[in-house]
Amino acid sequence: MKPKVIGILAGMGPKSTGYFIDLVINQCQKQYGAKYDEDFPHIIIYSLPTPFYIDRPINHTKLKKVVRTGLKKLESFGVDFIAIPCNTVHAYFVFLEESIKIPLLNIIDETLKSLDSKKSKITLLATPTTVDLGIYQKGIRKKGLDYFFKGEWQKTVNEVIKKIKSNEIQSASLQWNKLLESIRKEKVNTIIIGCTDLSILEKPKYFTFIDTTERLAEAVVRNYLIK
Repeated sequence: MKPKVIGILAGMGPKSTGYFIDLVINQCQKQYGAKYDEDFPHIIIYSLPTPFYIDRPINHTKLKKVVRTGLKKLESFGVDFIAIPCNTVHAYFVFLEESIKIPLLNIIDETLKSLDSKKSKITLLATPTTVDLGIYQKGIRKKGLDYFFKGEWQKTVNEVIKKIKSNEIQSASLQWNKLLESIRKEKVNTIIIGCTDLSILEKPKYFTFIDTTERLAEAVVRNYLIK
């Protein structure tokens, strides 16, 4: 049987691509005991430069077209399904899904599946576009869970993401830790990391972190294993 080929449309942001690939490799080891080099999947990675900005409005028409072009490019390479480790572009999921003839995994759906505890007080840390979409919030409330967010947190999240993209990791980490202390004071116990750039930062044990990137990596390997 011809082995499946995984397509990953990455580069949003560029620093998060390597992190996501590591997660996929770890899931191969966890889910089916991959050990030798030949045990791992065929993966085609397309790091796509995109017109995405944290400090200015996004041209959604342009961004949609760029991402669609990237999907079609991957499809032309013969991949069997595609994952996009970026929450923001899932605003266009239906449009993107309809633009190709192979399955496109949904990072939002995969994340919401992991929310179970009725005792959770949850917040979402992501780009303004992802937060404004309201898709995560709608899913959280549909499960009967408590969602809490303070507008002032978004400004800090934006600054942290911007610094990570500029390779100012130490400064970003300091701001991140202050943000987490502010969140802790509000009795929030569960944080959804809804931006791949934030995934590389430290996650203290006093929170339950649900990293959307990790959930997508799990789904990638699950789909790879389906015969």
